[in-house]
Amino acid sequence: MENCVFCKIISGDIPSTVLYEDNDFKAIMDISPASKGHTIILTKEHFENLYELKDDVAMRLLIIAKKIALAMRKELNCDGINLLQNNGKAAGQSVFHIHFHLIPRYKDDKVNIRWTTGEYQEGEAMEIAQRISRYL
Repeated sequence: MENCVFCKIISGDIPSTVLYEDNDFKAIMDISPASKGHTIILTKEHFENLYELKDDVAMRLLIIAKKIALAMRKELNCDGINLLQNNGKAAGQSVFHIHFHLIPRYKDDKVNIRWTTGEYQEGEAMEIAQRISRYL
């Protein structure tokens, strides 16, 4: 994709600090990290979002995420990891090339990934689950 910043990073047109790379993925250090070690995993093939991602690529992507998370835990001694992925503008997606954030977390850090919790009315969760599951 001609105007995609992540495609330009993958091609080397925009420099990045590469943590991991193979034929299908490139993991780079985020230039505006939520915490030290914040990494973005990119697919080399352009997919706009999770809806477009091929199943075989999705499976391999999670394996790469796990390997990087384990390496982060070992090297950075982080207390946890957030794995984040946004789809669509309403969900916070700002670059429309699928990417996963791996954010090392520490007890009492100032990283804030929160939402206001809601609740279901009696039977509402079941009704929504049934509607969604029709498409599975």
